[in-house]
Amino acid sequence: MKAALLTEYKKMQVTDVEEPNVGPDDCLVQVEACGICGSDIHGYDGSTGRRIPPLVMGHEAAGTVVAVGDNVTDIPIGSRVTFDSMVSCGQCDFCRSGDQNLCDHRMVLGVSCGDYRRHGAFAERISVPRRIVYTLPESLPFEHAALVEAVSVAVHATNVTRVKLGDTAVVVGAGMIGLLTLQAIRAAGASQVIAVDLNEKRLSVAKQLGADVTLRADQVDVPAEIRRLTGGRGADIALEVVGATTTIKTAIESVRKGGYVTLVGNVSPMIELPLQSVVTREITLRGTCGCNGEYPECIDLMNRGIINVEPLITAKIPLRDAPAWFERLYAGDAEQMKVVVQPNA
Repeated sequence: MKAALLTEYKKMQVTDVEEPNVGPDDCLVQVEACGICGSDIHGYDGSTGRRIPPLVMGHEAAGTVVAVGDNVTDIPIGSRVTFDSMVSCGQCDFCRSGDQNLCDHRMVLGVSCGDYRRHGAFAERISVPRRIVYTLPESLPFEHAALVEAVSVAVHATNVTRVKLGDTAVVVGAGMIGLLTLQAIRAAGASQVIAVDLNEKRLSVAKQLGADVTLRADQVDVPAEIRRLTGGRGADIALEVVGATTTIKTAIESVRKGGYVTLVGNVSPMIELPLQSVVTREITLRGTCGCNGEYPECIDLMNRGIINVEPLITAKIPLRDAPAWFERLYAGDAEQMKVVVQPNA
C-alpha cells in the first residue's frame, strides 16, 4: 500500500510500505482523512525526539473498516469510524482506575520515540485495536471526523477545568486547539469567553466561533484589559493553549484571586512561573494530557454543531502532495490552520 514515509529528518516520500498486520482484536481501517498535527510538523525535523525515521506519521484520522480480527464481532465491515490516537495497555493501575491517558505503557499512533514504533495514518490503511475505535454518524464528514482527536483534547481540558455557569473564561492561544477549546468551554457553561493571540486572522476565526472578546497580546496589556472587562476582578478561569513562559504568565495574571488555570499547551518543556502570584492569590494550576474517553461526547458535540471544525480546515490534499505540504508547513505558513490528507481520494 502507499504511505507518506518520513525516511529521514526533513525528508518525506510517498512510497510502497507493507500492509499493516491485523491482530485478532484489531480493525483494519481504510483512511479517508488524516489531519496534519502541529506535533507532526515539530517531529519532522527530529526536535521532539518522538518521530524517529523511518516512520509513517499521522494520528488524527477517520475512515472505513475494511477488515477485522477474529475476536471483533461488533463492528461490521463498511462501518464509518474514527479512533483514539493513543493505544493504552488496559492492564496498568492507571488504566484499571479509568485514567487511560496516564497509562504507564501507552503508545501514540504515528510516533517512534525509541521505546516503541507505531506507524500512523498518512497511509491508505491502518490497523488499530478495536477498543480505541468509535463509529461515526453518516452526517459527519470524514474530514470533520478526522478532527475528533483534536476536539477531544479541548473537551478533556474543559472537563478537568472547574467551570460553572456564568463564568468568564480566557483562552490564551487561538491556534487549532485554542479555537476548539473556546467552543468547548462555552458549551460547558462559560458565559463570556475572551480569546488572546498575536495573529489577527486567528482572532477573527475565534470571533466567528463564539469568542465574545478578542485581544491582541502585542497591542494591549491583556491582564489589565481583562480586569477592566470584569469590573476589576479578573476572569474566573483561563486555559493556556501554547505552553510558553509569556503566555502562561498572561493566563495566571488574567484570573481573579482563587482563579483556576488549566495548562494545555506544552511547546516549551521548561518555563518560568510567577510563583508569588500563584501562592498569594491562591491560584489553582491544573495540567491536562490528551483525552480520556471523551470521543463519544466529542462526536455528538460535532454532529450537533455545538463544536464547529469546518472553518479550521484550510486545505484538503491527496496523499501524493503530503511531502510538499510538510515542507511548506515546516517553513511556516501562517495562513494554514488544519491541512487534511485524503489518502484514498
